[in-house]
Amino acid sequence: MNPQLTQPMVLEGRLVRLEPLTLSHLPALLEQAQAEGYPFTSVPRTEEEMYGYIRFALDEQARGKALPFVTRDQRQGKVVGSTRFANFEYWTWPVGSALARPGIPDAVEIGWTWLAPDAQRSGINTEAKLLMLTQAFEVWQVRRLTLKTDERNLRSREAILRLGARFEGILRAHMPASDGGIRNSAMYSILAEEWPAVSAGLRERLRR
Repeated sequence: MNPQLTQPMVLEGRLVRLEPLTLSHLPALLEQAQAEGYPFTSVPRTEEEMYGYIRFALDEQARGKALPFVTRDQRQGKVVGSTRFANFEYWTWPVGSALARPGIPDAVEIGWTWLAPDAQRSGINTEAKLLMLTQAFEVWQVRRLTLKTDERNLRSREAILRLGARFEGILRAHMPASDGGIRNSAMYSILAEEWPAVSAGLRERLRR
């Protein structure tokens, strides 16, 4: 574990600004969360739930396990959602292995992502993912980036594929579902050697 990785940071592009999540963002996030139903995604809908959501993310950050952001629309200046890095993995290598990199994560996950209705299909998610993937692969130099979603969440699955991630399969009965049942998770990944092509594809999408 490397607590330095989860120190608050800002990732900024032309369309989006990812800024450190704080409890001060609760009213803006709650307003956006109540603007639409989010099937198959755990988006808090009450003030109490949103407080718990933010508090848990910040506690995980303090333990070096997550790096949460609010997503801000640069053009309108308003908060439109949230996302985070989590599940930093530090693999155990044999003593003397040339692949060992103490303090450097081998893998990380991007998740807990949701956007307000008017921010969807706007380029905001594409640029946000480009910023986060650049941080993961070019700054932290991870070997693997994981993304996952509820098997039933076709909109999310299509969005992940558009990023350039590869589908790996379904983890059956993987975790609690947002609607109270048991969730099958659709698993996706991007590897370090795939990143140049993925980066080029995302930049081309943003140019269009």
